[in-house]
Order: sequence, then C-alpha cells, then structure tokens
Amino acid sequence: MLKEFFNQETAPHATNVLVGKLGDILVRAVGKPLDYAINWGRLWSLWPVHLETACCSVEFGAASSPRYDVERFGIIEAFGSLRQCDLIVVMGTITRKMAPRLRMVYDQMPDPKYVIAMGACAITGGLYFDSYNVLPGIDGVLPVDIYVPGCPPRPETLIQGCMLLQEKIKRMKGA
Repeated sequence: MLKEFFNQETAPHATNVLVGKLGDILVRAVGKPLDYAINWGRLWSLWPVHLETACCSVEFGAASSPRYDVERFGIIEAFGSLRQCDLIVVMGTITRKMAPRLRMVYDQMPDPKYVIAMGACAITGGLYFDSYNVLPGIDGVLPVDIYVPGCPPRPETLIQGCMLLQEKIKRMKGA
C-alpha cells in the first residue's frame, strides 16, 4: 500500500498532498512555539534610542535609576549604535527642522522597531502647540506604538508604557 502511495507513476499527486500536509503540520507544530520564542527574546531585550529634547529626559533618567530600575523590565541602558537599537523613545519638543533627522534615526534602526512618544510635547506639541516651528505630535513623522502622557510623565508611567509595549510584542504574529 505504501509503495503505491509513493509511486510517482501511479499517483503523482499523492506525494504533493503528503508534502502539503507535512508542511501544514510543521507550521502548526513549529510556527507558534518559534513565534513565541522570538517574541519572548524581543520583549525582554529592548534597546532604546533616546531622543531627548526637554524635561522628560530627566524622568527617563529617573526611571533608569536604582529606585525604578527599568532594566528589570528588559529595557537595556543606551549603548552601541542606532543599528543595534529596536526602540526609540521620543521625549520633548520636536521641531520641523528636527523631524527629518528623527526620521533618519528611525530608518537606520533594524526591523522590527518600536516607538514610544513620551510627554505632552512629543504627543501633541505641548505648551508650544501653536508655534510655527513645533510639530503637533510625532505621529505624522513616525508610526507611534505607545503614547506615555504627562508633562513630564512620571517614571512609573514610562514603566507602564514599556509594559504595554511588551504586551503588544507578545501578541505579534510572524517573525
């Protein structure tokens, strides 16, 4: 019976069906655990680029201090180059002159990349919303994943935003 099943002259389509079924089985057996493992690695090793232009940078520094310690949430301190980082945290006022440079930084980062807009200035323009040179939020320049509100936001709020980003990464499909 198996000889007939694998015999290409008598049933050339049978092998293709078997290979198709094996492919489906492998995708189900390996795909989900592999996605889980890759996403687990991503969410516990976020390397941020800090784009600091205002008072929110002090709060980010406080979140990195021993009191709050964002490293326990998998956010590694800034080091290396932009080509190694996968998270950009934009904090402070972004001007029209700075927007192309912000986009260049984002484009140099490897995929997948994530963006956190921190503070009222990065989200809506903040106090300077009616100024001719301040952007009314960075979502016109970059696709923002998480918004962290406040002026300036507390370190706990940044940590909550990072935890929300980790939940988003956890739900991602297809590596």
